[in-house]
Amino acid sequence: MKWLLNICLNGLALLLVDFLVPGIHLAGIGPAVLAAFVLGVINTLIRPVLIFFTLPLTVVTLGLFIFVINAVTFTLTAWLVPGFHVYTFSGAFWGALLYSVAGWLINHLVLDD
Repeated sequence: MKWLLNICLNGLALLLVDFLVPGIHLAGIGPAVLAAFVLGVINTLIRPVLIFFTLPLTVVTLGLFIFVINAVTFTLTAWLVPGFHVYTFSGAFWGALLYSVAGWLINHLVLDD
């Protein structure tokens, strides 16, 4: 049951990111919750593979390339979820960054035991 609350709260966080970041559009709460779920799956399955294959570039940039990987996973989610659109790379970059901060706050302030 806790995972369902986590997905719903992350969907609300995506709606907040949509409100704050130009270049991102969500069609409503349904696509937001679906996008939160898909983004969780992508971050669990695909993001580690991307990090592994870009490890030399990540080391050279002192870890800053992780932000680009986050933007790529955010954009990939937008491609897969109808009603969720990312129009620019800067929108994906700042959206992923704000979504990460919101997810961290949700996990530590609301869902922490």
